[in-house]
Order: sequence, then structure tokens, then C-alpha cells
Amino acid sequence: MTRPDSNPVEAPFLVAFNLTKRCNLSCTHCYLDAEILKNGSTDELSTDEVKRAISDIASVGPECMIVLTGGEPLLRPDIEELAAHASKLGLMVVIGSNGITLTAERVKRLKKSGVAGIGLSIDSLDPQKHDDFRGRRGAWLKTMAAIDACRKEGLAFQIHFSVTDHTADEIDDMISFARQAQALVLNVFFLVCTGRGEKYTDISIENYDKVLKRVVEAAHDEKQLMVRAKCAPHFKRLALDLDPEWPITMAHGYEAGGCIAGTRYARVTPEGEVTPCPFIETSGGSLRHNSFSDIWQDGEIFTALRQPQLEGRCGVCEFQKLCGGCRARPLARSNDLMGEDFLCSYQPQNGAIIEVLKTGETNLNWTDDAQQRVARIPGFVRRMVKNRVEADVRSKGGSTVTADDLSRLAKERFKNGMPPGIKRPEVS
Repeated sequence: MTRPDSNPVEAPFLVAFNLTKRCNLSCTHCYLDAEILKNGSTDELSTDEVKRAISDIASVGPECMIVLTGGEPLLRPDIEELAAHASKLGLMVVIGSNGITLTAERVKRLKKSGVAGIGLSIDSLDPQKHDDFRGRRGAWLKTMAAIDACRKEGLAFQIHFSVTDHTADEIDDMISFARQAQALVLNVFFLVCTGRGEKYTDISIENYDKVLKRVVEAAHDEKQLMVRAKCAPHFKRLALDLDPEWPITMAHGYEAGGCIAGTRYARVTPEGEVTPCPFIETSGGSLRHNSFSDIWQDGEIFTALRQPQLEGRCGVCEFQKLCGGCRARPLARSNDLMGEDFLCSYQPQNGAIIEVLKTGETNLNWTDDAQQRVARIPGFVRRMVKNRVEADVRSKGGSTVTADDLSRLAKERFKNGMPPGIKRPEVS
């Protein structure tokens, strides 16, 4: 996609589609301020409107992953129809759910509709803490049953853990649990105060630093589990400090870890407004009046995030391009999109700004068998694999990526040669 002024706008890497405000829980931290079942929104996009939006998203980002979420998306009767539509367009479809109604039979239907995975929220390994946080007695047991159902039916699942001061000491146990449960990913979320969670911060800078450091270490060392930090772009600074040769920062062409709101990520509200992320509520436009492609390319809030004019410590930090801080936090606290991220404890050292290596900045060639092999990997994982193998080959002075390079790196990173939940692509 190219703008009229010839400055390219990269396609979205991920789109979160909030399908409904209806929910069967009442979580303390909900960014959407999702309402209870009987008070659900009456102005949600219709099935046809959602389908048109998904088609438009696919035309802009054919390798995009789309997360169908809510509220609780399984409460929408057309969820399987919408998932099938997105899947047929070639998008990787993931459901974000609390798991309360996720039975084995429902998992089978979701798989049949093309759902590649599901994200399940577990906020504590203590059932009482989880239930209190989620606002419903027995929620923990139902979510555990959902994990069993996914495992039984072979549907890849992620665990989403929203860390607070009350649960920060559970990070090691949560990593172990996710690994033993055979999750594909453990996503550790650091709360942003919006929606029902507007007054709910509940994490100190000390605990934030401690947990994030542990997440970085786990992301580096885990062999059977992908561990990621969400809403914590400082991940990249710590990753670079832990291992300068670790290709998990954009300094080495990898997109995970930092904030991609508005640059590779967007959120669609139940009413069709398009925002940079769930925690930045400023709309770039409505899908009822504009196409997703037009909003993505020209929406004012998206343009601002692609050309940030950072203030405070973020504005003089040497990691401002690698990290950039969370833009949602200062916006929520003081209505200042470009203000410094107050949860970051780092003090800039007046060093040179660390430049990032943009995706595509490579002169490497790929052999035919390497291209065939990587093409069989799902789009969301494919980008990670390509960037990592190119970084490795480049670091060794090579100029060509081969299938042997893919095999070698997969075996080094994962015991079974591929990320958990991803089948090894066969070479024809």
C-alpha cells in the first residue's frame, strides 16, 4: 500500500475486532467497560458490516492476524460465521475469550470454522483471586475446563495473564503452569487505565520492573513456550541489555516486544470505530462511513503515531525508536499522547539514539526450498521466523537463506524443531 506522496504505510500486523460489549463477567480492569449480558450494546456492527470490514482488512493486510474479541465474543451467535469468513480470506483467526462457555463441542465448531487458536484469560492460579478479579464465582474452574477442552480437541491456545501488585509474585508459577498446560503462548499484560479500569492501576513501578525483567528472561530461555510482554514496550530495552545478539528487538528486524499501536496494529470497536489499540480510544474514523484502508492510511491519530514527537524522558531517551514508551498511559492520565510513559523507571543517559532495522532492509536471497518451507508456516509466525533467520544469516556474513538455516535455527530454539502448536511444514 502506497500513499499519494509515495511514503509507504506498512500493512497491519494485527487487528483486534471487539465484536460486542456483551459479557458474562464483570472484570475490574476491563478496558471496554463491557456490560453484563442483559445490558449489551444495541448499536453493534451487523454480521454483514463485520464481514465487509474483515474483507477490507484482508485487502490491506493479507497476512494479518485478526483477533475476534469482546466483551465476550462467544456470546455473538454469528461468531463462527465471521471466523469462517476471515479464514477463507487467508487471515489467521484467533478468538479472545474468558472461556466460561467454551466446551469441547464449541471448540470443535470453532476449529471447523477456521479458528487457529484462542486466548484464555487467567489472572491468578489462586481460584479465589481470579474469581474476585473477574467478578464471578466459579470463573476459574470454567476457564480451566476450557483449557482442557482446547487441549483435547487440538486447538492451540494462549494464556493471558494481567499482572497486578496482588499477582506479581505468581509470574514464575504462571510460566510453569503455561508450559505444563501446553499453551502456545503466555502473554503477560501490564494494565492501562481505561474503560472500567480507569481507576485501576494496581501495579507499582518496582513490581513492573521486576515482572518485566522476568518476562524478558523467560522469552529468551523458554524452549517449549513463547512468552511475551503486552503493553510494555520497555521489553526491547531490557532484551537488548540481556543479549545484544538476540534478534527479538527491531534493532535486528523483529517486531515483537515494543508497541505497534497505530503502526502495525489497530482495534475496531463494536460500533465500528477504528482506534490504534484498545487502550487508545481516539478514533481514526468509522467503518460505517469510511473504509478500513482509508482510515488505516490517513486517520489523524494513526499519522501522529507513525511520526511521534515524544515529550519528557521519552523524548530524550536513546531507546525512543526501539521502545517509544506506551502512548496510551500518558493519554489516559493527562490527555497527552506524546507524554512520557510514567511506568518506565529508566533515566536516559544522553547517548546516541539507537536506530532500528526496518522490515525488508536486507539484501539476502532465499533459495526456492527455503521459500516453499516458510510459506507453509502460518502468517503470524512466518514473519517472526523470516526475521530471525535473516538476522542469524546476516550475523554470520551470509547472503542466502536456505532450508538448512531454517532447520538449524528451529532446532536451536525449540526442542521439537518448531514453536509449540505449530506443525513442521513438509518440503515437497
